[in-house]
Amino acid sequence: MSEKRPVKIQVRGLSKVFGNQPKKALELRDQGQKRPEILEQTGQTLGLSNIDFDVYEGELLVIMGLSGSGKSTLIRCLNRLIDTTEGDIIIDGENIPTLSTKELLECRRRHFSMVFQNFALFPHRTVQQNTEYGLEIRGVDKAERTETARNSLKQVGLDGWEDAMPSQLSGGMQQRVGLARALANDSSVLLMDEAFSALDPLIRKDMQQELLELQHRMKKTTVFITHDLDEALNIGDRIILLKDGEIVQIGTPEEILTSPADEYVERFIEGVDMSRILTARHAMRPVRATAREDDGPRTALRKMSENGLDSIYVTSRDRKLIGLIDADSADKAVKEGQQSIDSLIHQDFRSVSPDEPLHNLFAMFSDKGFPIAVVDEERRLLGVVVKGAVLAELAEAGDN
Repeated sequence: MSEKRPVKIQVRGLSKVFGNQPKKALELRDQGQKRPEILEQTGQTLGLSNIDFDVYEGELLVIMGLSGSGKSTLIRCLNRLIDTTEGDIIIDGENIPTLSTKELLECRRRHFSMVFQNFALFPHRTVQQNTEYGLEIRGVDKAERTETARNSLKQVGLDGWEDAMPSQLSGGMQQRVGLARALANDSSVLLMDEAFSALDPLIRKDMQQELLELQHRMKKTTVFITHDLDEALNIGDRIILLKDGEIVQIGTPEEILTSPADEYVERFIEGVDMSRILTARHAMRPVRATAREDDGPRTALRKMSENGLDSIYVTSRDRKLIGLIDADSADKAVKEGQQSIDSLIHQDFRSVSPDEPLHNLFAMFSDKGFPIAVVDEERRLLGVVVKGAVLAELAEAGDN
């Protein structure tokens, strides 16, 4: 993640055994045996084993793995829909496995909302009534819950659908209602268990984009479960990859794709289009020279000559990108005796953020061969990307 965020949830030493002899199963685990051997010897299923990770405030953390990897068990342990066998789950100082029933209900109310794969809407309730449901059972008065629910529906693009019944909605719209209901509860953490798996591929892509936009606006801490690698790569700030109840790797999409932890992860990511994952930041090169806005054409031309450039970016003193000058224009201006570069600066180039996927860059390279400028949110020049660097980065990623 680009900036350090406070930790919202700490998970330490979390294990879950399904069966009536959990102690025996954990003893065998501690002796080095794995899930299949433990099941064969004891009949106990080691659902999760020694899980350690943090969830940062405002991040979208994806937990993924194949069927049976433990991902759904893990998300249900977070809010104690499933009791753990050992370990700690600490949220804002509260250790969830140690809470009394009353304390747990209050903790869930404050901290957790959940969105399920099957929408879980009441068919006899309107969209508005479904969205209000969590507030209703908490005893929130009618006027407040009506307003809160309407605001949540607006957030997910369902303004005007309040009086519709679930049967009148598409699958994507029904899932939006589920999301609105979770948002209306105003909990600090959103848990999403295979939330988009029941949707067709096009609607699923739309919902992923909706979630990313919502995340950008609301900065809601979200834990998202999926078995789909493309979905994880598309939406996750970080990804936890599970296998047989154990964590295989934790990292950003780039870290998992470029530095897989073992052969299992390598097989898992096989065939991924790296140009859609790697970004301009990976192919960016330092800027060899820039011209200042008060430079003359002779100075600009000299900088280009000394650095083997046929064009040069012009920046202000605080590195903000102003434009570009090419060598031919500067040479002509020198011969004509011009003293200023103002009339030579043009915008016939492309600029991108560091997070622009590499596959978007190919169409941006102009016939004139100008490098693509990489700029931050304040238009400060961070570096440049040339076509050869993009190809080299993709080739290197393919060899890893």
